[in-house]
Amino acid sequence: MGIKTALYNKVKNSTIVKGLLYSVIGVFTYPGINLISRLKINGMDKLQNLPKSNVLFVSNHHTYFADVITMIHIFCAASRGRKKKLGFPFYLLWPFTKIKYVAASITMNSSLLTRIFTLAGAITVKRTWNAESGEVRKGLELGDTREIARALENNWVITFPQGTTTPFAPGRKGTAFIIKHFKPIVVPVVISGFSDTFDKTGLKIKKWGSKLEVTFKNPLSFNEEDSNEEILFQVMKAIEQIQ
Repeated sequence: MGIKTALYNKVKNSTIVKGLLYSVIGVFTYPGINLISRLKINGMDKLQNLPKSNVLFVSNHHTYFADVITMIHIFCAASRGRKKKLGFPFYLLWPFTKIKYVAASITMNSSLLTRIFTLAGAITVKRTWNAESGEVRKGLELGDTREIARALENNWVITFPQGTTTPFAPGRKGTAFIIKHFKPIVVPVVISGFSDTFDKTGLKIKKWGSKLEVTFKNPLSFNEEDSNEEILFQVMKAIEQIQ
């Protein structure tokens, strides 16, 4: 491991750096999420009873970043006792940082800004498909799986089983593998309105005054003998991505 890589990993794992990024990014994104748009949060009170580690949030996906940023806002607000809405963002003064999110490495390496977002808790994984090359792979690489498992030991982890912003795209078996072998608490999340409000990156507002909605459902229950396919079906049904 080179000196630069070691230094980058140290910065990436710094709670102070992460908290500072949450505060700065939060200040700039709060108006677009909760003032220019109308954010409705359902089931926010459910977050109060969750442990601070080994929780996997599975969600449908609309944009590269607005989905994750909104959930981080909600988690930080919930950590300060909010149960129904964000309210005034005092939570950004001391944000909840035990959060990681799964993102495609090709997306996170695309610009300086996305590299900065990586420092905010991204677990970068290789896509199961590549639109340019047409390459198709099955599941997650072993290193990606281990990285997610390590993250779950001390964090809440957000993942998007479809790995794409295309509605009703099939889920990836890697998500089911993680659930079956590492047994996190699995919380389904359903979002709506983000693709209408933001561009695909989620960093530019294309429609003002629209409604954003985030719904946290009760944790899923799985049986020991459930196959990866059965687990994935339950996940995709819970996030309302089965036609």
